[in-house]
Amino acid sequence: MRIVIFAVVLALVTSVFAVTYSVATRKAELAAARAEAERRASLEIGALVADVDKFRVLPFVLIELPDVVAALSSESGSASRRLDLKLAALARQTGATVLYAVDATGTDRSASNARGADSFVGHDFRFRPYFVDAMRVGVGEYFAQGTVTGRPGLFLARRVGTKAAALGVVVVKIEFDRIERLWRTGGGLSLVADPDGIVIICSDPKLRFQSLSQLPSTRRAAISRSRQFGNASLADAGIKLDGQGFATDRSGLRYLVIERRLPLLGWRHVRLEPIQPAIDSANARVRLATLIFGLAVSALMVLVAWSATRQRRNEAARASLEQQVSRRTSELTDAYNSLRAEAEERERADSRYRAAREELAQANRLGSIGTITASVAHEMNQPVAAIRTAAENGFKLLRRGQPDRASANLKLIVSLTQRIGAITGELLSYARRGRLGPSTIALDDIVNGVLMLVGDSFRRAGVVLEVDRAPCLPRIRASRIRLEQVLVNILQNALDAVADRDGGFVRLEVAADDDMIRMSVHDNGPGLPQELGETVFLPFVTGKAHGTGLGLGISREIVADHGGTLTAGASPLGGAAFHATFPRFFEVCS
Repeated sequence: MRIVIFAVVLALVTSVFAVTYSVATRKAELAAARAEAERRASLEIGALVADVDKFRVLPFVLIELPDVVAALSSESGSASRRLDLKLAALARQTGATVLYAVDATGTDRSASNARGADSFVGHDFRFRPYFVDAMRVGVGEYFAQGTVTGRPGLFLARRVGTKAAALGVVVVKIEFDRIERLWRTGGGLSLVADPDGIVIICSDPKLRFQSLSQLPSTRRAAISRSRQFGNASLADAGIKLDGQGFATDRSGLRYLVIERRLPLLGWRHVRLEPIQPAIDSANARVRLATLIFGLAVSALMVLVAWSATRQRRNEAARASLEQQVSRRTSELTDAYNSLRAEAEERERADSRYRAAREELAQANRLGSIGTITASVAHEMNQPVAAIRTAAENGFKLLRRGQPDRASANLKLIVSLTQRIGAITGELLSYARRGRLGPSTIALDDIVNGVLMLVGDSFRRAGVVLEVDRAPCLPRIRASRIRLEQVLVNILQNALDAVADRDGGFVRLEVAADDDMIRMSVHDNGPGLPQELGETVFLPFVTGKAHGTGLGLGISREIVADHGGTLTAGASPLGGAAFHATFPRFFEVCS
């Protein structure tokens, strides 16, 4: 029973939608078709009027030709032949069908087709209305079928001379084959009818000289006597215009009608656009929309039914669910306590990891201190020796009664002890345990501290250490000890790589711009083994025979903690290059 009710409701709703949407869609499609027909009609009328207007000025030009007057006022055949040639040239240039000159008796004296089989020369045109009108009022325009060629066209005539002393008329005949071919490409049906409703220009040649309306017998007889359309029967075209913008042909096909008056001899332009394509398009849209709507309504009804069923099932399941809530609550509480214990254990593990990592860093620093101790001792040995010499000299000067010179020696001793204090302070600071927090420090001080720690090692090894630093380095927010550890590790590796080579050379580059700080170490050693690649930064991976493999991994972690990157590659010096890059979150240099 429910299925029957569902089907009836679905059919009723879909039918109402289909009827409503069909009416609206057909109106929209017909409106679109009418707009397209109006656009095409405007284009066709514009092309036709422009074509005729172009030729309307031609008779006014012809009457100004001296050869026209000579041919019409003289019986000499030579003047007419000269005019024949000139008219033929003008016809080719302008695209006119025929240009010809008729004398006052109505006899053609000269024509652009004088040398053709259908020459107008010698023919009598005094019965033609365009000749009569031109002789009487100066201008004549007339559409008719040609008596010589049998081809229809528009005749434009102009009197030569005054009415009292008229020499004849010049005539331009234009045909509309090109216009009709152009109209045929637009589909539908386009035609031009004269004031009597007779089709004179049409995209369908079969309708030419047929009538759109019933002609009175007297008017039909008058047209036949004028021979305007030759022997045409002027039969009914079979197109019925209802005056409401629609028309029907003999086969029953309906059309949209766009009808407009033309500024040409009372003509009217009629554009007939078939309705069936618009109706077919509307029907297709209606079928598709109805299908989609029916599916949507079906889906909605199924959804409603499913929702109702689900609600009943939910109500039945809610009781069971409520019974399980208390049991699940206790289980979740136990799980929460377990997760909390696990989280605390992870925190302890993380603390142990951080401590272990700092222990590795400390071990790395102490290892570096072991390497640079000899260098520091050598650095301190010279000031100590100088202090002893200055003290001995001071005693001697005091015994001689020269306190001023003795004071100079004491000042030298003070200066040398300050240097020893700076060296030992740098070494103690570097060896200090624990992760010191960041502070604001000059980047120059970091570089100078590193050079104090490793400078003598380079000098004793005979390796040139070139420092290329920007002239104005900023103060940065960083951990001095940890950044010094990075530079010491990398510089010590570079020294190890070039220590046994003649001409060993290492370059330290430090630069800063608006966005980044860059520190690079280049050497001219053998370079990194190709098989190591990025693994050189992993713990316990090393390219040195007696290396620990900790320095570069710790250095990369320190750089990462400062928001930067540490990469390795080939150096333009021929050896290895290490590049540390930091984002610029520091103060400007001063």
